[in-house]
Amino acid sequence: MARKLVSGNQAAGHTLAVAGEANREARGCICGAYPITPQTEIIEFLRAYEFTKGRVVPVESEHSAMAVCMGGSLAGARSVTASSSNGLAYMTENVFAAGYYRLPIVMIAVNRTLGPPWNIWVDQGDSLMLRDAPWLQFYTESHQDLVDTILLAFRVAEDPRILLPAMVAMDGFVTSHTQMGVDLPEQELVDRFLPHCIVPHRLRSDHPTTIGGLTWPKETEHHRIEIQRAMERVPEVLAEAISEFEEIFGRRPHGLLSAEHTEDADVILVASNSMARTLRGVVESRREAGEKIGMIKAKTFRPFPREAFESAVGKTAKVGVLDRNHSPGSGGIFWQEIVTSLRNQPDTMVQDYLVGLGGGDVTPEILHEIVDDLISRSKSVEPVWKEVASR
Repeated sequence: MARKLVSGNQAAGHTLAVAGEANREARGCICGAYPITPQTEIIEFLRAYEFTKGRVVPVESEHSAMAVCMGGSLAGARSVTASSSNGLAYMTENVFAAGYYRLPIVMIAVNRTLGPPWNIWVDQGDSLMLRDAPWLQFYTESHQDLVDTILLAFRVAEDPRILLPAMVAMDGFVTSHTQMGVDLPEQELVDRFLPHCIVPHRLRSDHPTTIGGLTWPKETEHHRIEIQRAMERVPEVLAEAISEFEEIFGRRPHGLLSAEHTEDADVILVASNSMARTLRGVVESRREAGEKIGMIKAKTFRPFPREAFESAVGKTAKVGVLDRNHSPGSGGIFWQEIVTSLRNQPDTMVQDYLVGLGGGDVTPEILHEIVDDLISRSKSVEPVWKEVASR
């Protein structure tokens, strides 16, 4: 394993490249490429990589970038891309199409605030606006978590029991442009971990077919049920992939979520992406002070692991959800999912906190304030806004 000091974008680019190269003895790889801040370095890395059997295709828009991936995947290639913010919004039609075509494309979403007004800093509203698309969604807290999750995403997406595209999200600039020491996967190990990509319904000259034709309501309903059942199989397939990952790479990535100090906790905080790293330090300091504080790192958003959340929370009386996103007229998006996950636990209070929207700093001091607020509450209220501007 080669440990190097790299940015999140470089780590993502390297991992996508070696995953694509691992399919060189099958039908190769393809990348539909269109740059957007803060994702651009990923595309630049892939553009410079010398694939044995693969192409990076520069196009005129994000919509076309996903179209290239769809075409490549329908030809049987391992397909990858990356995007951010309004680029994801422009890509939306083909994001849905890729999922409904059951194409195991892997895309890196470098989270950035949707505009206007224009803002290049981190906010999860871009990837979470696609929460109803038939894609797996993973959220990563660090550079190493990002690398490992990308490889797991390929393994799960391409599994014949799943065959759905996967999105791996990281925080723009906070992760994408900072540097950390990372164990970058070597080609030999990736070759062992990733089987050849096989798209069973790929287009074939010896058996012509039509893709995406008109269907009747009954066929569409059956199609949606098949997607739901594939989503329900993800926890099992992911667990298998993690076990094999550990055998090959010598470390065990987190799965659907990770629960820390939750067994005896009076209060649990839930966070995703880089906020989980900051929260971990706060939780550890409060535990050292004798407070029974726990945390859950939310990693898999689609499918949403309701049973895992219910089990991790247990009989804890108070849960606070940190949302770096906002659904207008409702609140935080992770909070909405967690509330429905705990619907059978009416004695658990779940409070939403909107924090770090638009790239605002989420400091330990802010998280300590949230912990204090949660402890003091006897009942939940509408989502609480933690505004950096007022500081």
